[in-house]
Amino acid sequence: MSLTEFSWLLKGRCYKLGHDVPHPGGVIPNALITAREMDPQKLIPHLFEETDPGFHERARPGDIIVAGRNFGMGPKVNGYIAMQALGLGLVCESIPFLAYRAAIGCGLRVLTDCSGVTGLCETGDELEVDFQAGRFINYTRDIRRDYPPLPESLRELVALGGNTGWLKRWWQQQSAQRG
Repeated sequence: MSLTEFSWLLKGRCYKLGHDVPHPGGVIPNALITAREMDPQKLIPHLFEETDPGFHERARPGDIIVAGRNFGMGPKVNGYIAMQALGLGLVCESIPFLAYRAAIGCGLRVLTDCSGVTGLCETGDELEVDFQAGRFINYTRDIRRDYPPLPESLRELVALGGNTGWLKRWWQQQSAQRG
């Protein structure tokens, strides 16, 4: 995906989670983490299966996970790979640094430091989030908030699909310079 094809704006349904959702068990089953499963097609059917059974069958590209404090505790990437592959976004009150780094490294659109965001929505609400501008709109409840946007220094990495996409582009640029 090129930077011109990437959209910072997601419109979709809200899936609201609470505080302290751990990555192992909360986002993705621990068995897939310990098995080091990284194939999105194998991970997607298990995304949030212990938190919200059947989630992967209802979720659509553009849907937004809204979570409380300490989302995704643990520096694991498996669940973020599945979320990015599904075209989801994440808006949370807070996320530990290593989890944030893992999510960004997978190319997941994330807004963090969104104080009180879980009080602004319920599962099923229609949301629009602009991750570049930090704009959060809940159309169901007619609520608008501005939050800190994704830092500019991380935008290229996310727009290219994370570390893999960034490295692929870098390698192509290096090869073109040599060739």
